[in-house]
Amino acid sequence: MKQVIQTLKKNDAERRIPVLKLEIDYELSTLFDAMKAKDQKQINDSKRKLEKLRQELVRLEA
Repeated sequence: MKQVIQTLKKNDAERRIPVLKLEIDYELSTLFDAMKAKDQKQINDSKRKLEKLRQELVRLEA
C-alpha cells in the first residue's frame, strides 16, 4: 500500500513541476513589469509569490 501511495505522489509531482515552472515564468514577467512601472506593492507581492513557488519547486524536485 505504501508503494501505491508513493507512486501516486510521484506522478502528481511530475505533473505539477512543468505547471509550476510556467507559473514562475509568469510571475517573473509580472515582477519585471512592476519594476518598470515602479509599483512597489506589486513588486513585493510578486516576490512573496515567487518565494512560495520556489519553495514548492524545491520540495517537489527533492
